[in-house]
Amino acid sequence: MTVSDSKKLFYEKFPYVIPGLYKRIVDEMLVELNLLNHQNEFTQDYLFCIGLTETFKELMKGYNPEEHLYLLFDSLCSSTNFKSSEIKEISQKSQEEFKNKSSKDILNLLKEKSDSKLYPSRILNLGVYILISNSQDFKGANEAEMNKTISDIFDNLKLSTNKADKDIGIYKSSISKMKQAKELIEELRIKDKKKEQKK
Repeated sequence: MTVSDSKKLFYEKFPYVIPGLYKRIVDEMLVELNLLNHQNEFTQDYLFCIGLTETFKELMKGYNPEEHLYLLFDSLCSSTNFKSSEIKEISQKSQEEFKNKSSKDILNLLKEKSDSKLYPSRILNLGVYILISNSQDFKGANEAEMNKTISDIFDNLKLSTNKADKDIGIYKSSISKMKQAKELIEELRIKDKKKEQKK
């Protein structure tokens, strides 16, 4: 199935207009899921499931109407041959296992749970990053300590630290760009409202 097949399927399943701010994210996710689906070595492991559900949640914050998000996620998955309910379930169960642990405990659990051959992808890298950033000792740590911990963990999992750094950097910058764009839209909305009231 080509990317354009996936897109066609997606828009059949999700017949609503996606606001411009979110459209690019949806398109990127569609392309990425389509490509992963074609990789023979790729396996839908728990890290991929966490990465997909949590980045979707984070990047789609503020999406209106909110009740469309369930269908949107489901359409993204089913149009690229994934099962959204399965992915959500694995993600939720796995995050419970890692809850309230230190980054050291997280690393040990990651090593224990992970196959020797993790298929490297942006979504998997972000899954690892999300687990680490939720660890107990991470919350008070400074940027340099945080980056060192992240690099060490990726190193230990035999995943490229350079690729991980790049993926995490792009993800963080996407979140902050989205935040700025939403603030700008809100400011313009307030200005327009004031103009209307003056008329």
